[in-house]
Amino acid sequence: MQQTTRRIRGVVAGVVACGAVAAVALIAACGGGRDAEMGAPPPSGRYDIGRAATAAEIAVMDIDVGPDGVELPAGQGTVSQGAKLFGAQCASCHGVQGEGMPPAYPKLVGREPREGFPFGRDPKLEKTIGNYWPYATTLFDYVRRAMPLFTPGSLSDDEVYALTAYLLAQNEVIKADATLDAESLKAVRMPARDRFVPDDRKGGAAVR
Repeated sequence: MQQTTRRIRGVVAGVVACGAVAAVALIAACGGGRDAEMGAPPPSGRYDIGRAATAAEIAVMDIDVGPDGVELPAGQGTVSQGAKLFGAQCASCHGVQGEGMPPAYPKLVGREPREGFPFGRDPKLEKTIGNYWPYATTLFDYVRRAMPLFTPGSLSDDEVYALTAYLLAQNEVIKADATLDAESLKAVRMPARDRFVPDDRKGGAAVR
């Protein structure tokens, strides 16, 4: 970026000093015309930089889990295991009881309001896993990909199952002695599930 900026500044300076006719030569000397500066592909259509990713490399990144949970990995975790992990890995940001630390770190635990889903009418209401999140499987997905904040992706699948179990139990979605694995997590129905409906606009997808 700095090198490109220096080239552009050189072109501008050249135009000022030599006039518009000299600018064409100056641009060519700087490494090409507008297409080269803007990143247009070469005539061959290939940059010939790097190599194709291997299946193993793609697998490391291809870890997203959708609402149906078909991509959930093997593993399992208990609520009690998750409680210990939460204290060690999550409480410093989200609070000891998942109460959050405004304004940066949101509240995770809370079932109120339980009825009516009034979030669109009252923006002051806090959205939590228990009163707003529509799918338990995508909770697993988010924790697995994005948490902990400073070391995302560092948790094992068993640890993610345990943390998901703890958060669901704290939000009164599953029992306090529950164990979660792929099949039991797919079976969890979140309290706000029916509050999210398909987008019926042309070409729309389900709102999640």
